[in-house]
Amino acid sequence: MDHLIPASKDLNENGLDAFIVGRSPAMIQLKRHILALAKSDLTILLSGESGTGKELVARAIHRCSSRADRPFVKVNSAALPPNLFESELFGFERGAFTGACRTKPGKFQLAHSGTILLDEICGIPLPIQGKLLQVLEDNEFSPLGSTTNMRIDARVLAATNANLTGMVSRGEFRLDLYYRINAVSVDIPPLRDRREDIGLLCDHFLRRYAARNGKGHVCLSDRILEQFHRYAWPGNVRELENVIQAIATLGNEEVFYEKIGNHSLSGVFQQGKGLTARGDALTDRASNLLRRYTLKELCKEAVRQAETNTILDVLSHTDWNRRQAAAVLKTSYRSLLTKIKEYRIRKGPAALEDATGETRQAARDAWTGYFRDAQRRGNGPRLDRANA
Repeated sequence: MDHLIPASKDLNENGLDAFIVGRSPAMIQLKRHILALAKSDLTILLSGESGTGKELVARAIHRCSSRADRPFVKVNSAALPPNLFESELFGFERGAFTGACRTKPGKFQLAHSGTILLDEICGIPLPIQGKLLQVLEDNEFSPLGSTTNMRIDARVLAATNANLTGMVSRGEFRLDLYYRINAVSVDIPPLRDRREDIGLLCDHFLRRYAARNGKGHVCLSDRILEQFHRYAWPGNVRELENVIQAIATLGNEEVFYEKIGNHSLSGVFQQGKGLTARGDALTDRASNLLRRYTLKELCKEAVRQAETNTILDVLSHTDWNRRQAAAVLKTSYRSLLTKIKEYRIRKGPAALEDATGETRQAARDAWTGYFRDAQRRGNGPRLDRANA
């Protein structure tokens, strides 16, 4: 849902501020979506990266709906083997297959009059997707081994961290099912897009695990909080919770630095004032380069170095015969002269300072092989040692 929903006086009355932590603009708008959608029985598709809290949002929708006192049933599609999907979702009768010693209700039966969450719906096999579509359309199904249909009344919520439209285009997900579950879509923002909520989330998790461990409330240092705000959190809120749990249990903030692979701020990947989604540490060389150059400048410099070293190696093998070097490089004589002038390439030891010995030796070996092969075939440039 991209359109904005106006503020509601019911926002705090429904307990969402305590149930879903966050007061950033993105989370305030998300809570308004929850309250608006809870009043209907629309099928909703919850999308977002892993760890953003899709199940929490689904439970909030159920809690704020008229079905709040009815069952909430979660189906973890990613954890079910393909051959068990049908029996888990729709149940089976006694004797339906070998080992079916008793009748077992399916998840849809257990969610009758309540809400069912199809978590990671992208993991449901294609054959089961067809039967699921029928259930969503007709509100009835037939358990395995049964000869009669069973009507159900359950609100369906679906969640995914995958690109379903891409799966549809690849034939991995049914288009008709996609449109059926996507009556309304809600995108859960990643933690890096709501950094102002990190402090509130830290306090929430610290209180939770202090009470669970029977310890006093742990206060985080300003230093760790600053780095929490600069870290990318690729695992989102789940990753933050795990870090806070470790800090609250061990009483040591160093677990955060160990987690990101370094005990210093260099473990945070910075790009200007923002961050990429990568949480591993940069090498000192990469950090220094990014402080000095933009990515475009780095690319230009890499091309300059590669062209300089290549031209130098070819010139050295042609004894600085520039016309022969141009033929080897498959460029015009004029273009080669322009490059020599632009890169300030000079004959003599000073010209070799840019490249490491290992790099230049590898280049020499490659060009030596090239000239030998070309001369053996009789179609390479002649190295007559005449200066152009």
